[in-house]
Amino acid sequence: MRVNIGQIKDMKEKGERIAMLTAYDYSTAKIVDEAGVPLILVGDSLGMVVLGYETPIPVTMEVMLHHCKAVVRGTSRALIVGDMPFMTYHISMEEALRNAARFIQEAGCQSVKLEGGVTVADKVMRMVQCGIPVMGHIGLTPQSVNQLGGWRVQGKTPEAASRLLKDALALEEAGAFAVVLEQVPTPLATLISKKLTIPTIGIGAGNGCDGQVLVIHDVFGLSDRVPKLAKKYASIGETMKQAVTQYYNEVKHGDFPTEANSFTMDESLLAELKN
Repeated sequence: MRVNIGQIKDMKEKGERIAMLTAYDYSTAKIVDEAGVPLILVGDSLGMVVLGYETPIPVTMEVMLHHCKAVVRGTSRALIVGDMPFMTYHISMEEALRNAARFIQEAGCQSVKLEGGVTVADKVMRMVQCGIPVMGHIGLTPQSVNQLGGWRVQGKTPEAASRLLKDALALEEAGAFAVVLEQVPTPLATLISKKLTIPTIGIGAGNGCDGQVLVIHDVFGLSDRVPKLAKKYASIGETMKQAVTQYYNEVKHGDFPTEANSFTMDESLLAELKN
């Protein structure tokens, strides 16, 4: 049975820390799921770490659905959160509902995530009313990186901090089951976490949040540069490079494949073919 939003909410009530990781493909999702991580985010961050864009803005609905389907196929326990791409929930209520429904109905996700607070609270409320679980996302919202002027910590002034608190409360009131706090000062994130009855999932928001999320490429050491808010738990990128280099050298020098990697055939058939 998959983890559900009720269990995620219960984890906050019990004081249980919540771990979430991103995954973008079947194989990685299977590893994360088997490790017992309760929440997997198919983030539009795949635009940068998988597709090589500078921001997640070019990522489309079709791309997100493609990757979400693969992650769902690779999991059986984790609650899968599909990230709604840039401008797929802003133009109209009808379009927002239609796109959110596609994550659930077509991709098999159990919830969606969208960025914004007060400005999207009406969309969140309507989605929840339609039976679509929603995770919010405030603070540094990558889809708004051009407007924010870069990847900067948010909520450092009294006015900005007050807006973030209002955004968080608006999302809770609208029915969101959790909210991501990205690049928010630790004291503010801690305050928001205490004010809300729903879980907060931090990324660059300190240890006062109810849970944490990281991009899997940072965890594995596959990123070109691991940001301050993340931690590299393995150097898989270097291991992969060494394996590729060894393969290349073995092919180049005729050391691969060996007899152990090859197949034989009936010698009489071979002789007949030669004749």
